[in-house]
Amino acid sequence: MEMDTITKLNFLINDAGLSEPLRAIAVKVLNAERISFDEGVHLYEHAELSYLGVLANFIRERKHGDNTYFNRNFHIEPTNLCVYTCNFCSYSRLIKQREDGWEMSVDAMIEALKKYDQEPVTEVHITGGVVPKQNLDFYAEFFRRAKAHRPELHIKALTPVEYYYIFKKAKLSHYEGMKYLQEAGLDSMPGGGAEIFHPEVRTKIANDKCNAEQWLDIHEEAHKLGMRTNATMLYGHIEQFWHRVDHMERLRQQQDKTGGFQAFIPLKFRNQNNQMSNVPEVSVIEDLRNYAIARIYLDNFDHIKAYWAMISRQTAQLSLNFGVDDIDGTLDDTTKIYSMAGAEEQTPGMSTRELVELIKQVNRKPIERDTLYNVVTDYTDHMFEDASKPQYYKLPVIN
Repeated sequence: MEMDTITKLNFLINDAGLSEPLRAIAVKVLNAERISFDEGVHLYEHAELSYLGVLANFIRERKHGDNTYFNRNFHIEPTNLCVYTCNFCSYSRLIKQREDGWEMSVDAMIEALKKYDQEPVTEVHITGGVVPKQNLDFYAEFFRRAKAHRPELHIKALTPVEYYYIFKKAKLSHYEGMKYLQEAGLDSMPGGGAEIFHPEVRTKIANDKCNAEQWLDIHEEAHKLGMRTNATMLYGHIEQFWHRVDHMERLRQQQDKTGGFQAFIPLKFRNQNNQMSNVPEVSVIEDLRNYAIARIYLDNFDHIKAYWAMISRQTAQLSLNFGVDDIDGTLDDTTKIYSMAGAEEQTPGMSTRELVELIKQVNRKPIERDTLYNVVTDYTDHMFEDASKPQYYKLPVIN
């Protein structure tokens, strides 16, 4: 960690104009002590962006230095039809709106996977809607065939929203279901479907999907099986600040119990093409505040991730000074989850070189990782083969 980061934090602590509650939180951060629920709420209600940036960046650099992670992945979205109705969702179409949707077969999913046979991708990320046909046997067949075709490809697939429905239909416990699919080839689970855990909000925005306890239990069973998973939080809609802290508190307690979460991913509510289009989106300032508070609060999570495709490349760069150390993957332009919600990136594809340059532009170290955060390539001093040589121009002569 650069001395400059420690100096900034000490300077902040000794600032005579700083309120005592904020000073106490800063001292806790310096001493690697956990902040309380009430202190988390206090940060949301009273802390300025600059203060939060100093604290979050201190923690980020204590954990990771300048390392900034990304991976080479691609998405398969088996369906955008769904039996559930979530008011914030811009992506899924109800079964009755079938003409606006798609529903892939296992063969079609395998063909989609084969398109990347010559690409150095390490992960396939699978998520989508919930439909009866895509059941336990459907996904078990896909996982087996995917592993038979490309054994080294990491399968990160589905969320507790899909699994809860699938396991209930198959009359299996969460543990039995996760074990069965792990044996079929499932490697890990993304963090979607968490939304906001507190029932006060959850019943209004996602009433018919799995509840907080079910979501957390499915992750717990996956952790018991040795799987690593991620967690998300949908913020910036009808929730209050304390709902966000409540959400992170539940995750923090779960992580104390199992240690299986790798990354926390705040997801910004986007108001395009959904039933909550009357709710205004929060500002970039609030995005950065939220990343920073997540980094401060979730002391037992290794990584805070920002999806560059959701928040824009520029905001992703800014987030690297507010606690974020991972900006997800190269993706390609097949994923529709972001664009249908009104994200800045309507065709979210970025080459490895573009992603590396994005990270280097803000003086961070680009590290390609696999899904489990093993280093694949350190791009800090890497020169791309087709990198154009610097060109020099004659300066105009002024007579």
